[in-house]
Amino acid sequence: MNFKISKTETEKQVNEFFSNIKNKTPKEIKKIKKLAMNKKIPLKEKRKLFCKKCLTAFSGKEKIRIKKGIKSIVCEKCGIINRWKIS
Repeated sequence: MNFKISKTETEKQVNEFFSNIKNKTPKEIKKIKKLAMNKKIPLKEKRKLFCKKCLTAFSGKEKIRIKKGIKSIVCEKCGIINRWKIS
């Protein structure tokens, strides 16, 4: 049973996944990220909901700093600093 999923179905699946990301494991986040990359679906703002390194979903208890137009979030699990430009 090897069937292909269309790009629109994949996009719906990705959006549904990120609507409830708080209870997801890093393994599940990695799978959905690979699926989105395979179908060339940009995550845009959704990529800011999890750590770049350990793929753990942000809970809201992390340290957040804003300085000179850059938002920095320190991951609780791995301690890496995730930085994004604020526009």
